[in-house]
Amino acid sequence: MKRRSKTKFTQIHVSIPVRVLEDLDDSLAFNQSRSRIITKLIMNYLHGDQVNIGSMTKRQIIIALMNQTDSDSPQYILLNSLLLTEVE
Repeated sequence: MKRRSKTKFTQIHVSIPVRVLEDLDDSLAFNQSRSRIITKLIMNYLHGDQVNIGSMTKRQIIIALMNQTDSDSPQYILLNSLLLTEVE
């Protein structure tokens, strides 16, 4: 028996940079849904939440921290090494 949802869904067309989509896809686990992630991001935006760390991957958290850190600092170098370790 199929599970039925009372939530209606619609498809939309959006234009985003190819690299952004590739980065998103690279950050998702096999069982994660791109649509579900985008839906959560939209909901967070509508509710005024700037960051929902619970829905972020380790890689996304590291990148977010790097974006707030001076690229010449020891902290940035440490975060970059964590990012490289996470990728391998």
